[in-house]
Amino acid sequence: MQNSVSLWLRPIVLAAFLLASFPSLAQATNGSKEAEDVAAWYNSRDWLNGLKLTPHSSVNQKELSRQYHANKVWWDKTFAFLKANDLATLEPGRYIIDSANVTAFVSEVPVKDMDQVNWETHKNFNDLQYIIKGKAKMGVTPVTDPNAKVTVPYDSKGDTETYSVAGGAYYVAEPGTFFIFSPQDIHKPAFKVEGYDVVKKILIKVRVPSE
Repeated sequence: MQNSVSLWLRPIVLAAFLLASFPSLAQATNGSKEAEDVAAWYNSRDWLNGLKLTPHSSVNQKELSRQYHANKVWWDKTFAFLKANDLATLEPGRYIIDSANVTAFVSEVPVKDMDQVNWETHKNFNDLQYIIKGKAKMGVTPVTDPNAKVTVPYDSKGDTETYSVAGGAYYVAEPGTFFIFSPQDIHKPAFKVEGYDVVKKILIKVRVPSE
């Protein structure tokens, strides 16, 4: 019995020794577990609170999870607004969802050409972009992209920093799928797709929680 117990304990003792001896291994293990937890939370879709729209594959899951759990009220109100309203008939204009924290802007206007739309980031607000009618393209690349260069420094009044980007990923945005651009994402939002001169769009600005 004693020998069988010893054999059973050996893998546990070895794992503990390796984690204690090699901190990087412990960090990698913790990082892997965190990534699994984030993926499980994100894929559950519980955070959408019944909203039937689909988040785009480009959404930064880790950053969204961090922000959502830091202040879920703002995100819950955002998704509740999208769920409660018939977006197809919602009048263009500005809608206060949570004063100073969550604001929606509905527009139905001609779409700009690609070269007329800047690459940009925001520090204080996330951009949730959803095309209600028509199609448009969205560009996105991480702020760590070595091919991204700041062209206009951060303007606190407009909460915007402008970039030039050589490359980036481009996606077609259409009804049914929404995008979320966090401060970690340089994005070029809602520019023209051939054949769609006018689109109806909702932009929801969701405040970034303080650290």
